[in-house]
Amino acid sequence: MAKSLAHEFFKGFWQEIPPFRLVLGICPMLGVTTKIQFGIGMGIATTFVLVCSNILISMLRNLIPSKVRIACFIIIVATFVTVVELMMQAFTYGLFKQLGVFIPLIVVNCIVLGRAEAFACKNSVIMSTADGLGIGLGYTLSLAAIGSVRELLGAGTLTVWGDPILNLSSIFPGFEPFVFTVQAPGAFMILGLMLCAMNMVGKK
Repeated sequence: MAKSLAHEFFKGFWQEIPPFRLVLGICPMLGVTTKIQFGIGMGIATTFVLVCSNILISMLRNLIPSKVRIACFIIIVATFVTVVELMMQAFTYGLFKQLGVFIPLIVVNCIVLGRAEAFACKNSVIMSTADGLGIGLGYTLSLAAIGSVRELLGAGTLTVWGDPILNLSSIFPGFEPFVFTVQAPGAFMILGLMLCAMNMVGKK
């Protein structure tokens, strides 16, 4: 049981890490990862919705009719997305404004609905919790990694909630930021390069 539980949790960090392995959640990845803090914020919000919806769907899996399960899943996910929206408006309004429409779009995020359909409706609450938490944290790490690379190359700095932690100009005088990397095509390029590196490490 413990081994299986650990597998369901840790698979989200490499084996099924989105967006690299599952190739899901690409839209938020393109839209919000211009800075590392945006990626972390989006990832935490998605993780909260993913874990809570997985738990509730697993609890109700024997009560939800199969013919209307997708509609029920969307209602459950939308409920927790509303909770996230209200909490962010109350406590992190600046981040909420920066993420904009991508927060309500969590309702139709393929990662959340995919885990509900593929896992939560077929497994116990404990296993579904581990699955949601692992996939969610893996997604957060993915967005943070992509965001850090894009911000570092595109702006020459790395800041977390207003606090600068790295400045390339101080290390490489005359450094000129690659503005291309903070645009949508740059996100695809960074994603492709990181996926290439992951495949090379995986083969070795």
